[in-house]
Amino acid sequence: MTTSYFDHWRDVPEGAWRWKNFSPAEIACRGSGSLRINEEALDRLQALRDRLAKPLIVRSAYRSAEHNRAVGGAPKSKHIDGTAFDIAMTNHDPIAFEAAARAVGFLGFGFYPRSGFMHIDLEPARQWGDRFPERATAFAAETPAVREVLAQSRTMKGGGAAGVATIGAAGVEVAQNVLAETQSAVLPLVPYLDTLRWVFIAVALAGVAVTIYARIDDWKRGRR
Repeated sequence: MTTSYFDHWRDVPEGAWRWKNFSPAEIACRGSGSLRINEEALDRLQALRDRLAKPLIVRSAYRSAEHNRAVGGAPKSKHIDGTAFDIAMTNHDPIAFEAAARAVGFLGFGFYPRSGFMHIDLEPARQWGDRFPERATAFAAETPAVREVLAQSRTMKGGGAAGVATIGAAGVEVAQNVLAETQSAVLPLVPYLDTLRWVFIAVALAGVAVTIYARIDDWKRGRR
């Protein structure tokens, strides 16, 4: 079991750190900044990260003896050896996490559901604390919310129809006024234009109704 010690995590040579998903600062003592690198423990932590394919939020890893006493850790805590990690369950299903941790070789488990983390260490094989309650639905990877394409939005379609119809009605009215002032040969067209103007107005009102309905329906579906 290869180990090395540094007075501060900043003293770790760049080439000596090979755990791609973790940094020396994450694993170092929270109280002093000192760091004990236990390669076997970190290899298994990296293997766990690879297996779960999700970030591991490390709440506590190596602790100096002084810091361990300050936080009320057990006198022979595995944190002092650099072989223990407290991992937040914020983004993990505890049951799946425990199974994966056992699969990569962790043997010691401490359950802290009220504090929201799980302790894992290399050895000996043991466990303590009350297990996390089983979730009704296992934690799933985040997926982007399905959003309606703007061009396909019922709200946009309804609003667009209303806008076009309103402009059309206004245009017809202008045309009526212009034709009314022109030669008598085109005057018979004016009544037809009046009918067309009312058609546009009806379309505009229908568009407004569609827009209002779509917004209410989207609100009910949680798309607001």
